[in-house]
Amino acid sequence: MTKIFESTIEEFVIELLQNQGWHYLSPEEQESERSSLNEAVLKNCLKQAIEKINPDISEEAREQALREVLNLPSQNLIDNNEAFHRLLTEGAEIEILKKDGVRGEKVWLIDFDHPENNEFLVCNQFTVVENNIAKRPDVVLFVNGLPLVVIELKNPIDENATVQKAFTQLQNYKNAIPSLFYYNALLVASDGLDAKTGTISSDMSRFMAWKSSDGVKEDRATVPQIETLIKGMLAKNVLLDLIRHFIVFEKSKKEDVKTGLSSVVTIKKIAAYHQYFAVNKAIEETLRATSEQGNGKAGVVWHTQGSGKSLSMVFYAGKSVLELNNPTIVVITDRNDLDDQLFDTFANCKQLLRQDPEQATSREDLKKLLRVAGGGIIFTTIQKFFPEDGSTHFDLLSERKNIIVIADEAHRSQYGFGAKTSEKNGEIITKYGFAKYLRDALPNASFIGFTGTPIEKEDASTPAVFGNYVDIYDIAQAVEDGATVRIYYESRLAKVHLKPEEAAKLDEEVEAITEGEENTAKEKAKAKWTQLEAIVGHRDRLKVIATDLVDHFEKRCEVFDGKGMIVCMSRRIAVELYEEIIKIRPNWHNKDLKKGALKVVMTSSSSDPENWQIHNTTKQDRKFIGDRFKDENDELKLVIVRDMWLTGFDVPCLHTMYVDKPMRGHNLMQAIARVNRIFKDKPGGLIVDYIGIASDLKIALATYAASGGKGTPTLDQNEAVAVMLEKFEIVEQMFNGFDYKKYFEADTRIKLTIILEAQEYILGLEDGKNRYTKQVALLSQAFALSVPHARAMEIKDEVGFFQAVKARLTKFEPAGTGKSDAEIETAIRQIVDKAVVSEGIVDVFDAAGIKKPDISILSDEFLAEIQGMERKNLALELLKKLLNDEIKIRLRKNFIQSRKFSEMLESAIKKYQNNLLTAAQVIEELVKLAKNIRESNKRGEVLNLDDDELAFYDALANNDSAKEVLGDKQLAAIAIEVFKSVKGNAKIDWTLKESVRARLRRDVKRILNKYGYPPDQQLLATENVLKQAELMADELINIKESNK
Repeated sequence: MTKIFESTIEEFVIELLQNQGWHYLSPEEQESERSSLNEAVLKNCLKQAIEKINPDISEEAREQALREVLNLPSQNLIDNNEAFHRLLTEGAEIEILKKDGVRGEKVWLIDFDHPENNEFLVCNQFTVVENNIAKRPDVVLFVNGLPLVVIELKNPIDENATVQKAFTQLQNYKNAIPSLFYYNALLVASDGLDAKTGTISSDMSRFMAWKSSDGVKEDRATVPQIETLIKGMLAKNVLLDLIRHFIVFEKSKKEDVKTGLSSVVTIKKIAAYHQYFAVNKAIEETLRATSEQGNGKAGVVWHTQGSGKSLSMVFYAGKSVLELNNPTIVVITDRNDLDDQLFDTFANCKQLLRQDPEQATSREDLKKLLRVAGGGIIFTTIQKFFPEDGSTHFDLLSERKNIIVIADEAHRSQYGFGAKTSEKNGEIITKYGFAKYLRDALPNASFIGFTGTPIEKEDASTPAVFGNYVDIYDIAQAVEDGATVRIYYESRLAKVHLKPEEAAKLDEEVEAITEGEENTAKEKAKAKWTQLEAIVGHRDRLKVIATDLVDHFEKRCEVFDGKGMIVCMSRRIAVELYEEIIKIRPNWHNKDLKKGALKVVMTSSSSDPENWQIHNTTKQDRKFIGDRFKDENDELKLVIVRDMWLTGFDVPCLHTMYVDKPMRGHNLMQAIARVNRIFKDKPGGLIVDYIGIASDLKIALATYAASGGKGTPTLDQNEAVAVMLEKFEIVEQMFNGFDYKKYFEADTRIKLTIILEAQEYILGLEDGKNRYTKQVALLSQAFALSVPHARAMEIKDEVGFFQAVKARLTKFEPAGTGKSDAEIETAIRQIVDKAVVSEGIVDVFDAAGIKKPDISILSDEFLAEIQGMERKNLALELLKKLLNDEIKIRLRKNFIQSRKFSEMLESAIKKYQNNLLTAAQVIEELVKLAKNIRESNKRGEVLNLDDDELAFYDALANNDSAKEVLGDKQLAAIAIEVFKSVKGNAKIDWTLKESVRARLRRDVKRILNKYGYPPDQQLLATENVLKQAELMADELINIKESNK
């Protein structure tokens, strides 16, 4: 019988790539292309490619470009990867000194316009040595000598060799040989059948399959995914297109709530297959629409909510900039908060857009931004296109054809041409739909719509403005691909008991209010809404909901951690429900924006009632609360909203939405999709219905199905309960003959013994371990989706026990099952019986019998006390925690020094973990480190530098050659001048502005040149200075503001 080995899969992959036109380079041939195994780039290949692609560029410029590629500026993986990506996609900008002055030349590393003009190599077992560690990824793909793709393969017939294991291996490579990944565009993890792709910053949940080789249809399920991925994504033209147009480095500013410190986080993202093909179809349609014979309708892209619609819009805009001769792109939403959210997404991806997007602040600002000869990405709300003076026309702004209008949620009613006539103060006023005014302003523009929900059959406006569907990616497909999770529905109607005579009286009162007036349908509807709001917002009803909701949410969070959103009918109800909830959980309340587990997100004014005022927030406040809510580790767990955050607000850790507001159609579909985002091991989102939206859901579903969408937006929770009970029965039968029920009456010691006995029992069954862990994983998923259904609560203790046994089997058996760490953590979290996990929280200081010290001092007496402790393991944990805290505090002030101390601490702990040092010996090393930290405080006094200046001194003195050439005093003088320059450049959000960073780079280089800083070390020193400046960003701005 012919067996399949990992090497067989490797050969299969190489053969597929060769069929795609890749040239194979054997391990022996690879040796001749490199002078050393330390080199990740095939230098000669790259040099030859640069010469071939840039024949008219000077040799000096080509050599300089090569040096820039081989000597990237940072020591940080993601920073280097981004710097290289810029060189790759925008070309290397080289300045050459000529007789007539400095001349700029652009050197390209890849010929994107002519793929056949590049060299494509596939290498297997490509060995890289770094820091005396050798690693050998399975397959590496090179374009012009640059290692752009790394593929890790596992054996499909080995049940333990999973895609997850291949992913983990890639992470290990990243840590061991980061220089290979400086140049990486994408990663592939495969077991030969399944295959998933992601970037160097993607976690496993963001590694996705590539399901189509041509973009027209999905490949059959019987075709191995690795084959589809190679034929589709790794086709030479597709790979280069992906690299150039479909990779973004999203930047966001994160504030540590505990320390108040801000940092810039960079995440690299690549398009999923549905985004890639949809954007290219949209570009084709746009080229047709903008042509001389084009009709200006580029179509509608319907991609279900949560599947990356906003990012697809970024990819579309980025590619349009290059493909359509410098177009002006106008991005339109119908609400200010949506405008802000989408603008932030675009602003965080400006490298791909090759320009800074701009947000129109007023009608006049919009007119000014649109009266340009070309270029620009402009954000506005549709309301700014309505004439201010009540006119029936909007000013003509531009007659150019290369203007593209992108409408977010293109099905909104305002996106039409229709006229509405009304009377006001005796005058007849006619208002038109947004499309009419937009056509007045931009008569030759082309329109494209992006929507997360389908266009209704009755909606004639949307096709009239935008045209027909360009691409559809529905709920069924998104869930199957792992782009979103399923949404479950649970009805918990909070019934209102009204006596018949009271109900009739209410109706009479409403009629009496409006009697004698010519009331429009809108006014009558408003009166009905007011009546309903009064009933729904009755205090007795809100008390019932608050009690139920707190109990329900806490039970959900026992099973899997996450966040919840409560949707209310009015601001009054939102405030009063908040008051009822904090009566039950007073510790959830806090007036401080930075604290508290519950917040109301709404606007308010000084004329609102007094008890509303604590919820009055500015736009900036709401952004801050939003960032807290998105942070899985923040204590803010629940928010109450009316209209805000129901569309376009992305919180992956949100798992439950409590609906107490009538909603229908698109608004309902948009709102419930807030809980469908992928997040770690989140099995699904839950919609809890307190008001009765089931019938509206059915209507919305009918619209969805009629539009060609497949898949149900929500599933009844009872379906999950049925699966849970079925899986529970299977697992329970596996314990036939073993009395596990005695576990529930036992004390902790006996419980632990029973878990070990249960483990032995399961291992004694035929294929027991694999069968058991698989079934318990399925049970726990269904259980998580069913909580807090009564049937789930009945078996919670049993599930907890099954989980404890599974956790033991998965964690401690020598042979792993390929389950992820996240699954194991979930298993442990789901043990409802707390005695198995912990008898209580242990304070290490109390346990050690010593008082809590002032950790910033680390005095000799305290260190001596630690060394003298009898319980060495506890002493070690205590000292490690203190040093970690101390290093974190220093990280806010001094990047280089804290990194050095952090490495020393890590090294000592690793030696201990590898049994190279005893607990007593490692404590001795940590005490030495503590004394080093203390001594480092005195260096500033010797050099006559304050703490801030000392941080920049360390950034500049982080190499021996600079210290040898310049000496301490000269470096101190440079540090003072550099710090002044950094202070001068500090502005609000300056760390996100590339123009400010570029100016700071220039200033630093000028100072370094002035003092004769070694040229070969200037690039690294400049990056260190920028990193240090970013750490101190907020503090620097405050210093600057206070000095005004």
